[in-house]
Amino acid sequence: MPHKIEALFDYLTTRFDTEPKTNLHIGEAMGFWLYYTALAEEIPVLEAALNTTTDNVLIGLLKEAKKLGTSQMNIIEDFLIKEGVSLSDTSQHKPKSDPNSIPLGVKSTDSEIVNLVSAKVAANIILCSNNIAQSIRSDVGLIWIRFHSEKAIFGMDVKTKMREHGWIKVPPYYYPPGSPNN
Repeated sequence: MPHKIEALFDYLTTRFDTEPKTNLHIGEAMGFWLYYTALAEEIPVLEAALNTTTDNVLIGLLKEAKKLGTSQMNIIEDFLIKEGVSLSDTSQHKPKSDPNSIPLGVKSTDSEIVNLVSAKVAANIILCSNNIAQSIRSDVGLIWIRFHSEKAIFGMDVKTKMREHGWIKVPPYYYPPGSPNN
């Protein structure tokens, strides 16, 4: 699947990224800066979660989330440096530790961890959507479309695994007034 996505974005870049480059407008710069900061704060949280769980499925999701976040963060970092935009300060990485040495009153459950990951993915997708809408430069819009697509595909995997393992939080069902289920 990643090769198909790469091919799609290569096509989109050659098709739509043809205008001369202008400076980033303030909204584009702020969008990148904010998303970069969100990822920079997310990665240490993912590392702490990796130090907390022993569930292999959740460990796989956390590693994938960290890999995707790091990849997107590196792309933004390179882009912002080329554009002359200062980077935000980032939190320190968490050292590896033994999940079994964490006291139960402090240790997050697998359900809490995966629901936090799910919420972060949703927030990232919303940030990407806002930045797509604010982009004027085609290259900027294409970056956001790519990030949005990557996070959406990852989010579908998270949701599937949440259902399979009973981690998903389901809101109450809605029954319209007068329906036979009331």
